Formats: sequence, C-alpha cells, structure tokens
Amino acid sequence: MIDYIHEPDDLQCGQAVLAMLTGIPVELVAAELNNSRETTLNEMKSYLRSHGFCISDERVQVEGKSELPALCLLSLETPRCWHWSLFCDGVFYDPEHGVMNDFPICKRKYFWKIKNGDTSHR
Repeated sequence: MIDYIHEPDDLQCGQAVLAMLTGIPVELVAAELNNSRETTLNEMKSYLRSHGFCISDERVQVEGKSELPALCLLSLETPRCWHWSLFCDGVFYDPEHGVMNDFPICKRKYFWKIKNGDTSHR
C-alpha cells in the first residue's frame, strides 16, 4: 500500500514519487537530493537504489495499463510537461492528479520496473 503524496509544487513530482515509495517526507527527499526542482532519471534511480530498491535500467514504452508491471516508475508526456508518476498494484499514484485507475492524459508513456522494495508497510 502506498500513502499518496501530492507534489509540494509543480516542479517536485519526482521528489513526491520518491517520498511515496520510500516513506520519507518529501521535504527530506528534496534535501537529500539537494534539489527542489525537476529531477533527472539518474537522480531518481540513484535515490531509489540508495534506499534499497532495485530499478531496471530498461526504459519501456507503454500504451495501456495492462502492460505495466506490479510496481514501476512512470515518465509521462503530459500536455504541460514531462512528468514523474508511480504505478503500484493496479493503481496510479500521480503527484499532480491524485490517485487514479488509469493514466492521466498524456501522449507518450514510459516505465522502469521496480523489482523489489517492500511497500506493503506504508
């Protein structure tokens, strides 16, 4: 189970996703990253790995929800910008749009599988 976190501002979707996955407050995630603005893929992967998660190196393009693994990091091309989001056990935890049953409106969608990391206690 993931505890949903809304992004503190429009530039902190990555920090919010990392906070949801790790259970660390989003402000502390931003401080540990030394970044309160847009996060890069390398920052996302490095942070997850340093906190005991295993994330794939392979970026996979996806069309529909049925193609997603049980837990993955999402990069979405929304009408406004590229955006980080999270998918866990059939539910989308989007830092901007909320808890959803399907993707928010977006053109291109990519995921990186998160191979482990126990989120059941969150």
